[in-house]
Amino acid sequence: MHFTSERRLDDGVVERAFTLDGIPGILWTPASAPAPTPLILLGHPGGLDTMYPRLAARARHSAAQGFASATVELPGSGDRPRSAVVDGARADLRRALAAGEPVTDDIVDRLVLPLVDQAVPEWRAVLDALLALPEIDGPVGYSGGVIAIGTRLAVAEPRIAAAVLFAGSFVPRAIHEEARQVTVPLHVLLQWDDKGNDRQAALDLFDAFGSQEKTLNANMGGHTGVPQHAGDAAAAFFDRHLKQGGVS
Repeated sequence: MHFTSERRLDDGVVERAFTLDGIPGILWTPASAPAPTPLILLGHPGGLDTMYPRLAARARHSAAQGFASATVELPGSGDRPRSAVVDGARADLRRALAAGEPVTDDIVDRLVLPLVDQAVPEWRAVLDALLALPEIDGPVGYSGGVIAIGTRLAVAEPRIAAAVLFAGSFVPRAIHEEARQVTVPLHVLLQWDDKGNDRQAALDLFDAFGSQEKTLNANMGGHTGVPQHAGDAAAAFFDRHLKQGGVS
C-alpha cells in the first residue's frame, strides 16, 4: 500500500489517498480515537470523484464515533480499465429502462457478477494492507453498496463482523443463493420509492439472508433520500457490534 497524499480536515479527521496494485482508495482516521481503531469499509457504486462528497460525509460521521473508514475505486470506474462485458450490459440496461421493458436476468448477471468477482478479492487484499497498519485493527464492518458485493464479502471474508447494506442495486439470482450463507449481523437500508430498482428483489434478498440478527430499515423517498434517523440507527448498529465485541 502506497500513500499518495495526506491532509487534515477541519474536524481533525486525517484523510489519506492510497494505491494498492493500481487500485485507488482513501483512508480516513479519527483525530483523537485511541489506536488501534476499528474499521468500516465504505462500499459505493463506483466513481470516487463523483461519490467523494457522500463518502467523506459518511467517513467523518464514523470518525466522530471513533471508527476509521476506507473505500476503494471499483473495477471499471474512474481511471480503471473498462470491461467490455459490463459496458455492454450497462448499455442493454439503459435501453430496457428507456423502453419500459423488464430487466432480464441475463442483463443483471452480465452487469453485476463480473464486478463482484473482481471487487471482492480486491477488497480482501486492501483489508490485508489496512489491518497491517498500526493505527487500524478489527473488528471490521462493511457499509454501503453495491449490495451484491457486500453480500459476497460477508460470506467470503471472516474478518467482517457486521454489515450495513444499502439496497438499491440489481442483484443476480446467484447472489440470492449466497445470501443464505451470510451469518453476520445485518442492518439493511431500503428506500421505498427508489424508482431505478426493484423493491421486491430487495425484499426477497433480505428474506434470503441467513443471519440470525437482521433488520430491515425501510423509508419513504428516492435513492439518495435516506433520512437522518435511518443513518443514526445504522451508526448505533455499528457502535454495538464493532465496539462492544458483537454483543447485542
